[in-house]
Amino acid sequence: MASQTSKNSKRTPCENCPLRQLAVFRDFTAEELAFVSDFKTGELAVDSGATILLEGTHSAHLFTVLAGWGFRYKMLDDGRRQILNYVMPGDIVGLQGSLMGEMQHSIEALSPVTLCVFERDRLNQLYTRHHDLAYDLTWIAAREERMLDEHLLSIGRRSALERAAYLLAFLYQRAKVLDLFRGNRVAIPIRQQHVADTLGLSVVHTNKTLKKLADRGLIRWVDGGCNVRDVDGLLAIAEWEGISEHKRPFI
Repeated sequence: MASQTSKNSKRTPCENCPLRQLAVFRDFTAEELAFVSDFKTGELAVDSGATILLEGTHSAHLFTVLAGWGFRYKMLDDGRRQILNYVMPGDIVGLQGSLMGEMQHSIEALSPVTLCVFERDRLNQLYTRHHDLAYDLTWIAAREERMLDEHLLSIGRRSALERAAYLLAFLYQRAKVLDLFRGNRVAIPIRQQHVADTLGLSVVHTNKTLKKLADRGLIRWVDGGCNVRDVDGLLAIAEWEGISEHKRPFI
């Protein structure tokens, strides 16, 4: 990991977790809340642009994103990068490394990120003592698989314009339910290079494609990233119904 500051104390008590106030997340029982509070060992603050986890490394911890944006990616030997998915508050990172021994992908912070830290070695207690939380962890992994299915469909079968529209609608809808657009922040904190590396397109092709969406008044590029102005228009171009999920768990 790089450019980050470890927090040894639990700066945000689990009972006061801001994510618990969001309608998208299910409530914990008192017993579950007590377990997760004890499971959590501290918090970690990560600078924008820093590596959170690196492919091929081992970690004694797994994390839940408390605040901020990041992305998961893999690299080829020649430096080409494929962004696999984006992480936002409520997402678990490091689970793959916890179960398989080492990370099979890397994770980088798109913005300043705060992580809740959990000891990997205590993960078995969650499965043996709290079956509902164990089911939640399985559900979270299945949800990630579903999102990757959609991304693969997009890269494999959608046109460049449809891919870009899908990606921006996907990110906007995920962020909207997490109340990430508040105050002066209304933009998705990505650059065109991130879009290119997600869609498997060259930067030049990506630039031309995004300009078409901007010319139609669907998006606008600002200093902080991409501002979605018409998500319904993006959904129509992508021929995608959008995200449809009710209350979901987090750890």
